[in-house]
Amino acid sequence: AVKYSGYLEHCDEPFCTNCYNKSLRLMKLGKDITLLGLEIGLLTMKKGEVARFVFTPDYAYGQQGCPPLIPPNATVMFEVEVLDFLDSDESDAFFELTAEQQDTFPLQKVLKVADTEREFGNYLYRKQQFEGAKERYKRAFSILGRSPSSEAEQCQIDTSKLLVLLNLSLTYLKLERPAQALAYGEKALEIDQKNAKALFRCGQACLCMTEYEKARDFLVRAQHIQPFNHDINNELKKLA
Repeated sequence: AVKYSGYLEHCDEPFCTNCYNKSLRLMKLGKDITLLGLEIGLLTMKKGEVARFVFTPDYAYGQQGCPPLIPPNATVMFEVEVLDFLDSDESDAFFELTAEQQDTFPLQKVLKVADTEREFGNYLYRKQQFEGAKERYKRAFSILGRSPSSEAEQCQIDTSKLLVLLNLSLTYLKLERPAQALAYGEKALEIDQKNAKALFRCGQACLCMTEYEKARDFLVRAQHIQPFNHDINNELKKLA
């Protein structure tokens, strides 16, 4: 996620900018950002960093330029601010494999891919792009169904699954689809029956569906685990 403005020599006004956009979409290096100089420059930057790059024609628009805005053999300057970034390279490569090839992947790499997809979903969730977040969480969940070779591996898979299921339950609540929110909350409880967040999500979902007895059961169980949690107590007041 970057802010950028591109300038020609001796020009005060940018020939391209996204600084006035109300919401900035994620752009993928090599796909949405294809200017060679920008690709190289962005890979040197950290989150929150602001930089100016001057690109000779070989790193910008070449001998032809880009008429009518960019003349031939133009040297350009870009001001860039990196707002956030996600390294999805390994994840993208994983999902291009066949199901058989994915099954041969080491568990640690699978867990890393799932974590990347969940982070991607979290980013979209923070931007209130709930449909996109849901799809990322589902991609993460889809690869966590492999059979473990030990109890330690099962514990690692369950830990990763639990985070994704809780996120899916919350996202479906935001999408006003409480039945799905309840289903994913209950899946989380199959992994950890005393998880206060899962109980809370299930209670919220039941309340949305006007299933008041079930809502009370879930919320009271959550309150027993976290008696001073304001969100749980407020939900019980709403239920009352």
